[in-house]
Parts: sequence; C-alpha cells; structure tokens
Amino acid sequence: MNIDIRQAVKNNLNNSSFEDVKSTIVDAMNIKEEKVLPGLGALFEVYWKSVGEEERNKIVQTITEKIN
Repeated sequence: MNIDIRQAVKNNLNNSSFEDVKSTIVDAMNIKEEKVLPGLGALFEVYWKSVGEEERNKIVQTITEKIN
C-alpha cells in the first residue's frame, strides 16, 4: 500500500480553523509516537515552501541551536 502522506495531511486539515491546526500539532507532539512524525514533517514542508530564504535560515539556526 502506497500512501501519499503529504496529500493525506493536507486533505485532513483542508478548511480547518486555526484552533484545529494548532490542536493537531500539539496533540501529535504530546502523543510522542513515531507514527505522527511524517505528518508533522508534511506540515513543516508546507510552511518551509511558503517562506523565503531569510525565514528558512532563521528556522535552521533555531533548530541547530536547540539540538546542540
């Protein structure tokens, strides 16, 4: 079975409110199960593609600082 996680996440959150999206993200992180990581990755990809190079550099810098 080949599942397009990116499209599934987008379909599941299509027309969602701010609170729905926030709740989805918070719940996924609170569950602490590996199976939710691809969905969070798909959401991160949506964000990454929507911002410019300066914002991407800030994201990378913040992640780098937090993992080191």
